[in-house]
Parts: sequence; C-alpha cells; structure tokens
Amino acid sequence: MSPHAVPYPNGNGQADQDHLPQNEAPESNGVLHLNGGTYQSLLQRHDDDEVHDLICVGFGPASLAIAVALHDALEDGKPTLRTLQPKVRFLERQQQFSWHAGMLLPSARMQISFLKDLATLRNPRSQFTFLNYLYCKSRLVQFSNLGTFLPHRIEYEDYMKWCAGWFAEVVDYSRLVQSVDVSEVDSETGAVKTFRVTSLDRESGREVTLKARHVVIATGGRPNLPKTLSYDHPRIIHSSQYATSVSKLFPTGQQPRSVAVVGAGQSAAEVFNNISSRFPDAKSRLLIRGAALRPSDDSPFVNEVFDPSRVDGVYLQDPDIRKQEIARDKATNYSVVRLELLEHIYDTMYSYRIQYDSEEQWPLRILNHRNVTGVEECHTDGKPALRLSIQNNSSDRKSPKTETLDADLVIVASGYRRDAHEDILQPLRHLVPSGDAESKRFAVRRDYSVDLIGLMPDVGIWLQGCNEQTHGLSDSLLSILANRGGEMVQSIFGHREQ
Repeated sequence: MSPHAVPYPNGNGQADQDHLPQNEAPESNGVLHLNGGTYQSLLQRHDDDEVHDLICVGFGPASLAIAVALHDALEDGKPTLRTLQPKVRFLERQQQFSWHAGMLLPSARMQISFLKDLATLRNPRSQFTFLNYLYCKSRLVQFSNLGTFLPHRIEYEDYMKWCAGWFAEVVDYSRLVQSVDVSEVDSETGAVKTFRVTSLDRESGREVTLKARHVVIATGGRPNLPKTLSYDHPRIIHSSQYATSVSKLFPTGQQPRSVAVVGAGQSAAEVFNNISSRFPDAKSRLLIRGAALRPSDDSPFVNEVFDPSRVDGVYLQDPDIRKQEIARDKATNYSVVRLELLEHIYDTMYSYRIQYDSEEQWPLRILNHRNVTGVEECHTDGKPALRLSIQNNSSDRKSPKTETLDADLVIVASGYRRDAHEDILQPLRHLVPSGDAESKRFAVRRDYSVDLIGLMPDVGIWLQGCNEQTHGLSDSLLSILANRGGEMVQSIFGHREQ
C-alpha cells in the first residue's frame, strides 16, 4: 500500500476491516499507522530554530483547511510551489483538536451540507473529503441510507479530528500565542524579512519563539458576554461551555431547580431544548428580546450568499452597500433557528397545554420581549441562586415593566467576538499604513493578507475568520473553507495550475 493510499474496499463496498483508520498513532517522523495501513502527511516537521515558511496561529477548521489544501497541492504534483518542502507549523491553545465541544449535543445536526467539507468543493478527489472519511470508517453505505446531507455534529467533529490526525507532527498543542513581532529586517532597506511568533507552552510554562515569513491568524471566536451578564460566577456560562461544563457544575444526582437561557439563535434554542432531557426536574426559561423565535433562511437563492464565488463581489462592493447587504442577509445565520428545531420545540410546548393547567407550570417556557439588565446573587428557599433583573417590553416599550427571575444556572448564547488578532498583532501596529493611522485597524486585502508597509515581497500576515465586514457572512463559517484553503496556499506559496 502506498504511503497515501486509501484502504481497499471489500465486496460490500466497505473498507477492509484490517485497514480501518480508527486508532491513529502518529510517530515522531510524521507517519500515521492506521490499523494496517500507512498514511503520511506531506507536511513534515522542522526544527524550532529554522525560519518557517508559514506559522498558523490556531488549529481549528480554518487552519486545518489550509493544511489539507497544502497537502493536496504537494501530493498532486501538478502545482508549482516556490518552496518545494514547505516548513509549516500550527500552534493551538487547546490540548487536542476540538471543534465546539461545548455544543456537541445529542442529535444536533450540522446546518450545512457535508459537501461543504474541508476539500470537496476544491477537489472532490481529495483523500480528505467527508465521503472518504465515511468510507474509511466503514459507514459510507449506512450514511447514504440516512438520506440526508446534514450529518450529526458529533460525526462532523470526528471527521475533522480524523483529518487533523494526519498533521499531528506539525501541530503544537497547548500553545497560547501571545504576540507576533518583527524578528529580522533587511540590512539595506530596513524591510521586514521575518516575524517572531511568541507563545506560552501551557504544559511546561516556558516561553517559545519561532520565526516565519508568513503568519496566519486563525484563532476563531471568543465568547461574547453582554456587560449586563459579565458577572464572574461559575454558574453563568456561555453556550460554548454548556456540554463541557454542566456535568461538573451538577454532578450525577444533582440538578438545578431552574435554568435561564438568554438568546434567540440556534445555540440558544439547542441548549433550551436539551435542558429537559439533561435535567428532567428543572424548569427552563428562554429569554428573547423579540416577539418570537425566527427560522433561518436556507432557501436555495439566499443560500448562494455562502458560495465561495460570492466573496469577490462582496469584497469589491461599495462599503455602504456591502454593509446593507450583510445586514439584510443576517437572517441566514444570526438570531435564527433551523425550522425543524422550531417545530420540535413548538410541538413540545403544545403538549404542555394538554398536560398542565397553567403556563407557569410548564417545564419549558419562552419569555419574549425580555431584556436582561443585571444579575446578582440571592437565595431561593434557603439555597444560593442567581437573580436576573429583567425589562419586560411585552406591553409598553415606553413604560416597560421590571421583573426578576431566579435561576440556579444561567446560559448566555450571545455569540462571539472575533478580534483576538488585535491583541496578538499589537507589536505590528507601526506597520499599518498612514491612512489608517487614527484607527490603527488592520485592513485586509481580498486575499486575506493584512495591508502593512515595510515588508519584503515574500513576507506577510494573514487573517482568517474575522473578515465578515469586508468578505461577507461566510467568512467565519464552514461553507467556504475548502476553497479558501486553496486560495491561501496559492497566495502564500504561489501555487499555480500547470
């Protein structure tokens, strides 16, 4: 079997059981032995003191897509790479690859087609497609029987972990990147030749520095808690922490008496729906600012907003028109819920009308027109709890009612901030062009490179997943990862189709 081969199928169209890549065991030389088959990433590790061609800060889906695209380009043999053996490293703050672990809830499905995986839309023959993952895991036939394009979220995360396993040799986990600064400059022109990436090894506590000509910042989003709920309390958590935190907060045998969920989007609805199965005796209240939960618009024409080919047009639009377009299209992704989940929640609550005499008795309730204005600790029935101060705008917005709600657990589904690059790149602000001197913002070109002055031609900083205002709604989503990964390889390594 070749180093990059896919296991041969048996007569049933399944991968041979003797060659199933289920227990990945990366060795120090970058070779993966997968139950009888040998797989080798074409991205090989280089010493820390060497100048790297590329360092990616973060190893989530965005950086993983770059790794996949670079591997494919090298394996294909047709593209020309300025660097034939690219020196690449990925730095990830987590201890292992993990994707939205706090929202891996039972039965939760993806919101995009599996065809929008890490490779298919760029190269459907890649080994890193979701279909090949299913094939190698001996689930291709069974998945096809489901008749769906939307895998369970836990399966899609496993798919990405499977892809990430190929690149274990060039990923440093438990690395918290602190800054990116200038390392070397040209002695004649003063232009920047390399960057210094400083990170903290979270296991040893030591500081580590690496040098690179290109640095990609792909750190993902940070939980965004509104000021009214930014209260340092262990039982106020962001939705991204839900699945990983509640079992610690409430060990087996313990349950909250009441739970408050704040938010009106998919994450809020999924958590709200999950409460009754995780904590059968708890009463849960979903607080939303609007009149009702609203469905996401994933109709065919609107869904073209997320087509990779749309990025060019969005970037070239007049900024004011682009801002209006993004605002109009937000119903595809923000503060909206998939229709199937809405119907399920409505059906559940309708059954309560049959079972209970009054709405106050319902295990789950949606409290609309509610705005949380504050939170404080209190005691309910002699036990510690949290008291939310709420503005009720259901009857008169000019004279809203004020009310309180006591809860043992508060889950805030308020989205994410995507500005970590601002802190990491702080030492490079002097390279921002004078036109942006007042705001000192890091403007991004169409190819995702940051507009900086005083750089050598083959040197640059790149941003991923934080460019919605210039590149459109798809920028922080999975839909364009395959194509964008290929674009990044082309931009950084100059690969051109022969």
